[in-house]
Amino acid sequence: MKLLGGKVALVTGASKGIGRAIAESFAKHGASVAFTYLSSVEKGEALEKELAQYGTKIKGYKSDASDYISAEELANITQAEFGKIDIVVNNAGITRDGLLMRMTEENWDEVQRVNMKSVFNLTKSATKIMMKQKYGSVINITSVVGLKGNAGQANYAASKAGIIGFTKSVALELGSRNIRCNAVAPGFIETEMTAVLDQKVVESWRAGIPLKRGGQPQEVADACVFLASDMSSYITGQVLQVDGGLLT
Repeated sequence: MKLLGGKVALVTGASKGIGRAIAESFAKHGASVAFTYLSSVEKGEALEKELAQYGTKIKGYKSDASDYISAEELANITQAEFGKIDIVVNNAGITRDGLLMRMTEENWDEVQRVNMKSVFNLTKSATKIMMKQKYGSVINITSVVGLKGNAGQANYAASKAGIIGFTKSVALELGSRNIRCNAVAPGFIETEMTAVLDQKVVESWRAGIPLKRGGQPQEVADACVFLASDMSSYITGQVLQVDGGLLT
């Protein structure tokens, strides 16, 4: 059963990890997918070719969502090439970890710009289109760190907490236009980034999770498919934790 047949999705930061899994799952479920990449050009171009096998329209764009003009251009180009935008997934994000006393202003500002300002930029641009359609689903990728905080990640935690507040506010503002806005909060997800960590550290994290394992990008993608589909048509303003029970 293809839950997203006939829909058009725009996914940021899709060249690897969680973003890649989301873009692939959307295509498998019948959506036409526009996605962005920035530094990982080769991976982005490879993903475009790979997703073509699912038989829907696929297009990758090199674009920086943290730049307002670029985000607006991206939304307009996607509408022009695909005809509409039904779903937006704001996934692009970075970390610049460090204890507060050692954190530079640049590291603080960069994380807020990439993680939070990009969500504002693309959501504003895309929902202008959705308002005319009187339909849309916005999914913002936050983190359990935005709910509980984490030592050494004050900048990242602040950006992800900000996304949650933004999500709830947009849900309240645009619900009357049939535009839903939800957030997905992954916990410890095993990606390319976690693969380089010390195995003892990884095992200690797994031990603290009720399901006793890290999550997979596909499990986050599955949650996004649900929130993007009409199966979640009466759900908005919510934060769906995909964390194996970590915050239970």
